[in-house]
Amino acid sequence: MDTALRDAYIRLHERYFPGTELPITFEVGGPAEGVTRASTPKNWKCFVCDLSKVRRGASLAFDEDSIGCRGGKFYLGYEGERFPDFRYFLSYGKPGVVEGERYKQTPEIVDELDRGAVRIPTKGKRIVFKRWDNLAAADNPDAVVFFARPEVLSGLFTLANFDRADPNGVVSPFGAGCSSIFYYPWLEQQKEDPRAVFGMFDPSARPCVPADVLTMAFPMKKFERVIGFMEESFLTTDTWEKVMKKIARSNALHSP
Repeated sequence: MDTALRDAYIRLHERYFPGTELPITFEVGGPAEGVTRASTPKNWKCFVCDLSKVRRGASLAFDEDSIGCRGGKFYLGYEGERFPDFRYFLSYGKPGVVEGERYKQTPEIVDELDRGAVRIPTKGKRIVFKRWDNLAAADNPDAVVFFARPEVLSGLFTLANFDRADPNGVVSPFGAGCSSIFYYPWLEQQKEDPRAVFGMFDPSARPCVPADVLTMAFPMKKFERVIGFMEESFLTTDTWEKVMKKIARSNALHSP
């Protein structure tokens, strides 16, 4: 990790998104120095809940035993297959067997959704999550994840589209909360021209994030480009000055 790039973004963030939290990052197989292993949950637990600690500044390493949700194990790559009756779990359930979340109308739609699933090669590897300001020279993050409210998201969305002619610099695929901040951003990072991923719409993950907060995840190769053109973008205009006043009001409204 180029620490000069890290520090440059911290300055830009405070200039254009003042008073808002820095993004977090993840790296598959990242270095363990100064990182705490995420604890093994005793019962079901959404992986997204643990990321609140990372957002506050803790650096955590997750492995297969750290994930207490079967969906999380799948989307983080630790399980290659869905659990039995998943097609009913995501749809209308199976009496006496599994209660349905009713996120898909039929089991057949679930089957079709899963048919194109890609397996991520994380088996046997830790996944290290750090806040941006805690990155060190030895780190090489795969993606950068913002937890943000609408005014900041409007800026991130527009930055994600700034250097491209087509209108699809941001995607928002259906999936669990962890898919929008890990699975899809990791897949995008493998592409030559990756897109940002807008998410955290999963109702099951919503209890783990503050009210009105969604996520925008940038594959690292895309985020490096974003840092390079922020100071020639709309962020330097009077239009964004007006938005920053709304960011200040939002910060005051949601302050502890």
